Amino acid sequence: MIVALPGAVRLRFVLLFCLLQLAAVQIAQGQFEFPEGFGGLPGGPSNRGGEVTVSAQFTPAQGQQPALLFVTAQIAEGYYVYAVDQGNLPDGGGGPQATQIELTVGGGAQIVGPWRPIEPPRIHVDQQAWIGLELREHEGKITWYAPIELADGVDPASLSLAGQVIGQACNPQTCIPFEQTFAAQLGGGFSVPPQAFSEEAPLSASDETSLWLVLCSGLLGGLILNLMPCVLPVIGLKLMSFAKQGGESRARIWTLNLSYSAGLFVVFMILGTLAALAQLGLSDESFAWGELYTLTWFKVSMTALVFAMALSFLGTWELPIPGFATSGKATKLAAREGPFGAFCMGIVTTLLAIPCSGPFLGPVFGFTISQPVYVIYLIFASVGVGMALPYLLIGAVPSLISWLPKPGAWMDTLKNLLGFVLLATVVYLFSTIKHDYFLATLSLLFGIWLACWWIGRTPVTAPKDQRRNVWIGATAVATLVGWLAFSFLTPRESLLPWQPYSPAALAQARAEGKTVMVDFSANWCLTCKMNLKLAINRQGVKELVEENQVVTLLADWTDRNPQIKAALRQLNSQSIPLLAIYPADPQREVIVLPDVLTQMEVLQALQEAGPSKPAGPDQSLAKNRGAAKLGSDNRPAGAFR
Repeated sequence: MIVALPGAVRLRFVLLFCLLQLAAVQIAQGQFEFPEGFGGLPGGPSNRGGEVTVSAQFTPAQGQQPALLFVTAQIAEGYYVYAVDQGNLPDGGGGPQATQIELTVGGGAQIVGPWRPIEPPRIHVDQQAWIGLELREHEGKITWYAPIELADGVDPASLSLAGQVIGQACNPQTCIPFEQTFAAQLGGGFSVPPQAFSEEAPLSASDETSLWLVLCSGLLGGLILNLMPCVLPVIGLKLMSFAKQGGESRARIWTLNLSYSAGLFVVFMILGTLAALAQLGLSDESFAWGELYTLTWFKVSMTALVFAMALSFLGTWELPIPGFATSGKATKLAAREGPFGAFCMGIVTTLLAIPCSGPFLGPVFGFTISQPVYVIYLIFASVGVGMALPYLLIGAVPSLISWLPKPGAWMDTLKNLLGFVLLATVVYLFSTIKHDYFLATLSLLFGIWLACWWIGRTPVTAPKDQRRNVWIGATAVATLVGWLAFSFLTPRESLLPWQPYSPAALAQARAEGKTVMVDFSANWCLTCKMNLKLAINRQGVKELVEENQVVTLLADWTDRNPQIKAALRQLNSQSIPLLAIYPADPQREVIVLPDVLTQMEVLQALQEAGPSKPAGPDQSLAKNRGAAKLGSDNRPAGAFR
């Protein structure tokens, strides 16, 4: 027998539009912060194994070479440690623990540059735990060095620098955290590569020749960027603005094109700063050209921005930025480009150009590796100037505009066609996003579409208060839709240690005297997702599951599965959601919770089922298991997102 339990106006517009886009960024960004790695080893750092021993010394400044701190790690045979610059997979995908070296604060010296290894690491691409990640490993003996600055008045001969090395010593079977301290005394040091401190030395004549060649290549590559598919829609809009500039004063044409170029240049300087983060000491790693598109939140945000622009081009609404609003619905003020609109257009053009790397740019950006900060800025500036060159030329020689046709109906047709090109860009951007975020991103775009439609329905002649209220309401709707989407439709860490359901797994757990909870669910079942989010995957349920050593099985019915269908029929059901709890005593009745659930109902059912029977530690299926990630490519078979 089965027991069933019951179940200024323009400025305001600009600011509000920016808030809409920032909200999309925050929604996306806030949802993609996951714990690094794939679960850790229990316990903290340890010094007891002797897998790694550490010694250190430092040398005073000599000529062009600054004072250096050397830290040497002797690694036991069969073990290795990860490099100080070991990276992780993007978007919280995890990775190994990079070795960290720290000095005690107030110890008489401070580190003023990055740590570098004398012996290069062994590099290979992982194909097991972190698929596709470049692993950088040291074996045997490794010495790192970094420039230091001694405190004023300190005698190096009597100075002892205290610090610690934190990392993990790994072999093919396990990784053991370690934390080793050291006390560095004045010593003879080690030989370091001659180019180690090239940042401190002026460029030689040959280096200057090479730099000039790279800068010229950057200039040419930036010019060609204007022809890349990524930026063609915005370039088309810029061509329409050129057509409108016909008959304008030379000073105004120069101002507009200079503003557009300034927007380009600002983004390139930001990208240059991101490329020099490590050299500037602002981060452990820098961002190369295009690397922003390895961040899911950035890709989702750009997709949302381009989609909103496409809707504007197609006439759903008007971007309240002068120069972007070009349809017949726009007021003359909105349609007339101004310096701010040109500046914004330059920013958008550059952001869209980031995924592209045209001819000449590959070697140019490759040259920035290990270059001084000022060289990195020069290279990015050359690319920015190259991309802005046509607009600066037209600003300086306005007569070049004369070859464009006069403004007319063709501009609306071109704008609509560019809207479809932007929609194609959205499709392309979707292809760069992990499939786990497709549904949430699509839902966010739906919210933006609804918001833009709402705004577009409000006539430009409406009272100021009405337009303001519409913008606030539309922004709130898009934000709410995005928040719900990324809260419920994206990968997340499960509090419960779900295992894939199978009749054999259920039979084995029951044979071992375990209480078993089976959640029958599917991707297409919205109520199932609501139950999991609000009633099952809760802290209180997790504590009771751990206390009673309950085995949790996930029966994923997303695709046809005869075994799950047969199990549902045995429970007198042919539909989901359904939560079945099997008491440890096989003579007791199965507790079935159908339909919409509350956390209280789940807790009451678990309490009624009782704990698992005592068993040896080798029989436990539930205790000390790592949490399963629902909705990721690494989920166990049967898990759903």
